[in-house]
Amino acid sequence: MKKKYKDNLAGYFFISPWIFGFLVFTLGPILFSLYASFTNYNITSQMDFIGLDNYQRLFQEDELFYTSMMNTLYFVLFSVPLTTIGAILLSLMLNQDVPGMRVFRTIYYLPAVLSGVGVYLLWMQLLDPSTGLVNTVLGFFGIDGPNWLLDPAWTKPSLIFMKLWSVGGSMLLYLASLQGVSKSLYEAADIDGANRFQKFFHITLPMITPIIFFDIITSTIGAFQIFQEAYVMSSDGAGSPGNSLLFYNLYMWLKAFKAFDMGYAMAMSWILFIIVLIITIINLKIAPRWVHYEGGDE
Repeated sequence: MKKKYKDNLAGYFFISPWIFGFLVFTLGPILFSLYASFTNYNITSQMDFIGLDNYQRLFQEDELFYTSMMNTLYFVLFSVPLTTIGAILLSLMLNQDVPGMRVFRTIYYLPAVLSGVGVYLLWMQLLDPSTGLVNTVLGFFGIDGPNWLLDPAWTKPSLIFMKLWSVGGSMLLYLASLQGVSKSLYEAADIDGANRFQKFFHITLPMITPIIFFDIITSTIGAFQIFQEAYVMSSDGAGSPGNSLLFYNLYMWLKAFKAFDMGYAMAMSWILFIIVLIITIINLKIAPRWVHYEGGDE
């Protein structure tokens, strides 16, 4: 027992920098934000305890809270399934054994490497209704392109369209998963006379469900946190036109650093945390019904 105690003590000593960092830079701010959500904290001088007033304002008085939530839910409900399906289809195409496939894999992965404001500015040029490349290409086919980022009905589809362009990161995960599927399963299916679609739905798809599950969880969390795209690509940085790009995180940022209503913003952050937590728990509960592991569910 003495040796075991010493070994444990040595282990805690080696991970002590991480423990210190977690307590000071992660757990500390989390607990502070929880307390501040019950105050009128304004960053500079004010921090009086006001109980549930911030949460009452959220649900009973703030219409933009519901607008931002609906915009975010719209983005999550459409972007997550479309990007997941797009990544799977792309990985299936890039899993073929043809000459030059490595070059194509590199080309399709490159958009996932590019990120930040530069990419958003590029897409603003591409989606320009008068001079943008997207509407120019549509014009070749006799299609009158929409006003994309200038029309409230098309702003969120524009961001989803841009999201589909960068599915290379998820594609790489699916490609690795596809190459890990045992070829003996396909050989057995060939002996049984299975066609290509039967092999995909009864072998390929079940074998990559762990990666699909992982991708759905991470993509959902990331979609709820959308901020940069809306901040850069809206004309006023506040969700215009018509608050169509006023996503939850953007509205929370405006409340925190524009209105300096930090206590209110922290209450918003905890509401978002609870929503994402509930959705994640639901996904974890229903996962055993459709996620299959090669070595067994355990």
